[in-house]
Amino acid sequence: AFNERVFEEACNSRNPLLERVRFLSISAANLDEFTMVRIAGLMDQLQHGAHIPSMDGLTPKQQLQKIREAVAALMQAQQQCWLNLKTQLHEEDVTILSAKQFTVKDKAWIREYFLSQIFPLLTPIAVDPAHPFPFIPNLGMVQVMELAYPRRPSKRMVAMVPFPAGQSRFIRVETGKTKRFALLEDVIALCFSELFPGFTLEASGIFRVIRDSDLEIEDEAEDLMRNLDIAVKKRRYGRIVRLGTMKGVSHKLLHFMLEHLQTDPDDVVEVDGLVGLASLAELTQIARGDLLFPPFTARYPERINDFGGDCFAAIAAKDIIVHHPYESFDVVVQFVKQAASDPHVVSIKQTLYRTSADSPIVRALIEKHHSGAQHGTRWCTGSVRIREHENPREVIARGAS
Repeated sequence: AFNERVFEEACNSRNPLLERVRFLSISAANLDEFTMVRIAGLMDQLQHGAHIPSMDGLTPKQQLQKIREAVAALMQAQQQCWLNLKTQLHEEDVTILSAKQFTVKDKAWIREYFLSQIFPLLTPIAVDPAHPFPFIPNLGMVQVMELAYPRRPSKRMVAMVPFPAGQSRFIRVETGKTKRFALLEDVIALCFSELFPGFTLEASGIFRVIRDSDLEIEDEAEDLMRNLDIAVKKRRYGRIVRLGTMKGVSHKLLHFMLEHLQTDPDDVVEVDGLVGLASLAELTQIARGDLLFPPFTARYPERINDFGGDCFAAIAAKDIIVHHPYESFDVVVQFVKQAASDPHVVSIKQTLYRTSADSPIVRALIEKHHSGAQHGTRWCTGSVRIREHENPREVIARGAS
């Protein structure tokens, strides 16, 4: 229900255009996480033969079937939303080009850009007995190609080009005054001869992997960090719970991926549109402030300032309610920092969820922990979940241990 509300904001014409793109990206990312955790959990139950019905009387198998139907409907709606947004972006001089729209001038610019900026980052792989199938990480995307050998067009080879981590999906094509973007997969397909000289491109397809990323840590484990290490490493190789690809992809390429990934055909989702809508977040970074919400600056509670920034003194005078997002979260950071530096504070206990590696809250807690070794103070913090993109928390835990 929450993700449906996020998606509704993407469809809401009262929101600025790029904000709607942002909401669509968030709804797609939320659906990815739902797949890698909730759907993966149900699949795990089925694998272990669980038949206990849920509160609504559905078995894990029935739940999975209904969820897959609902997810398919939502993904179709998301693609339709993106199609509408792409049309409106074009009207605002922000164009997402298809390969068929590349002009001669565009192609020349793209080839030059590819050789200087993208080619050095790519690792093309010809899959054969001498070159094993590569590992594809969670949320990883790969372009798979069927190539015909030079002078022997009847002989074919399947090759793969994994998308490098950190590489933008949308490439700005600087051949005009308007903002025009080409998709990375179209750029690679156009320049495939640089990767496989002499070969002929017969078919190409994009595949995106979602792996089981649910993480269970025993609270009573004797060595929590060791168990965390093992669980995180194991999660990296979690089984594939969804294989996304483009509608109409070559049957040969799809069979090739299913065979090598050992994936069930029921876990394949063919998308009539853009595979991996979460990548749309990149478009919100373009310099078009008129298509975004106006900047908003949250206010800092005046009463804290009245007491010279002393949160404890302000709270002692009267309780404070901090209303986010209208009032700044900085007051919470200040409160924790002050508590961490106050020798009279014996313990700080709080649950952290989705922190970042440079979190000022975490820094304050670590400082309190280290000072506690000398003054007998203690603090306790727990993280309820660790997702694929939240590995920095492991570093944080090490820093505090």
